[in-house]
Amino acid sequence: MASLLYRLGRFSFRRRWLVTGAWLAVLVATLIGAATLSKPTSGAFSIPGTPAQRAIDLLGERFPQASAGGATARIVFAAPDGHTLAEPDSKAAIARAVAELSQSPQIAAVTDPFATRAVNQAGTVGYAQATYTVAPIALTDAARDALDAAVDNARDAGLTVEVGGDALQAAPHAGVAEVIGLIIAMFVLVITFGSLVAAGLPLVTAILGVGIGIAAITAATHFFDLSSTTSTLAMMLGLAVAIDYALFIVSRYRHELAVGRDPVEAAGRAVGTAGSAVVFAGLTVMIALAGLAVVGIPFLTQMGVAAAGTVGVAVLIALTLLPALLGFAGRRITAGRVPGLRDRDPEGDSATPTLGTRWVRAIVRRPVAALLTAVVGLGVVAIPAMELRLGMPDDGNAAPDTTQRKAYDLLAAGFGPGFNAPLTVVVDAPAGTVQSAADQTAQRIRALADVAVVAPAMTNPAGDTAILTVIPVTAPDDAATEELVHAIRDLDAPAGASVGVTGTTAINIDISEKLADALLPYLALVVGLAFVLLALVFRSLLVPLKATVGFLLSVAATFGAVVAVFQWGWLAELLGVQQTGPIISFLPILLIGIVFGLAMDYQVFLVTRMREDYVHGAAARDAVVTGFGHGARVVTAAALIMMSVFFGFVFSPESIIKSVGFGLGIAVLFDAIIVRMVLVPAVMTLLGRAAWWLPRWLDRAMPNVDVEGEKLLHHLEQTAPESGATTREPEPALR
Repeated sequence: MASLLYRLGRFSFRRRWLVTGAWLAVLVATLIGAATLSKPTSGAFSIPGTPAQRAIDLLGERFPQASAGGATARIVFAAPDGHTLAEPDSKAAIARAVAELSQSPQIAAVTDPFATRAVNQAGTVGYAQATYTVAPIALTDAARDALDAAVDNARDAGLTVEVGGDALQAAPHAGVAEVIGLIIAMFVLVITFGSLVAAGLPLVTAILGVGIGIAAITAATHFFDLSSTTSTLAMMLGLAVAIDYALFIVSRYRHELAVGRDPVEAAGRAVGTAGSAVVFAGLTVMIALAGLAVVGIPFLTQMGVAAAGTVGVAVLIALTLLPALLGFAGRRITAGRVPGLRDRDPEGDSATPTLGTRWVRAIVRRPVAALLTAVVGLGVVAIPAMELRLGMPDDGNAAPDTTQRKAYDLLAAGFGPGFNAPLTVVVDAPAGTVQSAADQTAQRIRALADVAVVAPAMTNPAGDTAILTVIPVTAPDDAATEELVHAIRDLDAPAGASVGVTGTTAINIDISEKLADALLPYLALVVGLAFVLLALVFRSLLVPLKATVGFLLSVAATFGAVVAVFQWGWLAELLGVQQTGPIISFLPILLIGIVFGLAMDYQVFLVTRMREDYVHGAAARDAVVTGFGHGARVVTAAALIMMSVFFGFVFSPESIIKSVGFGLGIAVLFDAIIVRMVLVPAVMTLLGRAAWWLPRWLDRAMPNVDVEGEKLLHHLEQTAPESGATTREPEPALR
């Protein structure tokens, strides 16, 4: 592979105009596709085959008038202080709002608070339920505008009016998050290289790659119903890995120039060596993300595949477009020097020990102390993970200043927290018997604990399906509400009938349980994959074992930090977390897949340098010092860049994006800074030569994966005089 990449790097360098033009054409094509094919994304999550989804499917077949899969809006009315909604002016304003909504586009039904007795006992708070004929993703601007107009008119009449429900769902946006991350990344790159040109190339390739990836995802919305979080996750990962991969190759290119290579040869060697590590790291991330498909959850599969595709684009650009841009820069890669910063080779030897060298020597002198400090520190941070609770976001998790959250709070204050967690109970019975079956079911539900209200049944025209609305005593994310859902499903159904439970609350409970059940199998899959891949790369059993344990420590500490911030509320104000509660159900699985890929990235780049020095004759302990000294600066810069990109998304107003950004950022901090910079050199020192032990029979059976391009370099050293590998070509102009 290294030889192929070497030739690819030289080709891209020499045919820079062709390669650059081809990538620009790809960008234009994807942008045109995005502009012409894009459709709205969805903020809703569902899993086919769950009990709640089966009930929705039944209603869609038997009771389409109920619009069980349609968007909903709950309009909450509150009377001015000292007044009630029953007063003539307030009652008339509510009636007008209901009438306006009844005539709005895509509406299926609107309830009147007074007709359905949806006014609290004090008469101060009431709500109307609007149901649409289409899912939230298909709501038109006209339908949303009509809802806004009806609400504004009621507010003008003196009422407090707030709206909740999925009809208000909009695609999450990161705002300034990307800009913040890119600014910090640029700062780190400038510090690393001391040159604006060298620092700018990774950013240019990253922006182009992410642009292609996001445009392709946007175009794909024409063919698939994609989650609104899909493109944001792809953007996060695409920016982070694209900058890192380009950093590795530019760093190696600078190193090759520093030792006297011609630019074209330096580009070929950079792509053949560092590019091999990039390919392996990128494939690892892509496999981990695409592996989310084995969980069997469609929206998670879509997120994983889309993010994997963006990472794949980043790898291809790093291997082709980046050496083409290096062709334009040539030796002027050091141009644009920043005053006060030294222009130095990040991977080169220094006359004086670097900070990384001094750091690793200190660890090598006290490996046991360093190991215990890292393990105990990560273990302490992981303690909150034992209290991990999973759930799906609802209006109660929205920012306090949003209308969704205000509607949620008004209902909780006026009726009780359970009115934000209505359950739809579906009774399926033979024609003509459904009313009796529904009445029996309602009576049995009333006898359960934590039930506040059971509304009268509504039956379909065929008389074989009925709907009961059950209001719990507790809030949507309360454990008692989950127990009530299971208790209703476990009830003995009337003879010949079946009972199902659905609605937003039940759907979220089913999704959370499905994801929780998939967590350990997916973790086992990822850990097994990590061990096999690292055994192939390092031709060792103990190095993969050490890396796997380090990965598990990183994951546990990451879960602990996420629970402490987003569930317990530690540092919540500092990080802008406005509402604590259960952790979003799909976040742990996403973190496992992504952290695995990133961990392998740093593991390969750092430990392969140690292995390279060891294979070339250095003592095991000396190889740890020299290998770490060569790779630490670049790995640290890459980790800081990734953290800056991920942490930048903490500034997003969307709770999902905020938690994902924080989780990924803190995961990189733990894995790259603590595990790779402390635990790895400590364990490698303690293992010594045993770190590279591999049974002979296994050594013969395993393919030789030359990630660092050792065979390539050996071949080039032997053929350099004949091939003219170090002959100089005319210097290209910097364009």
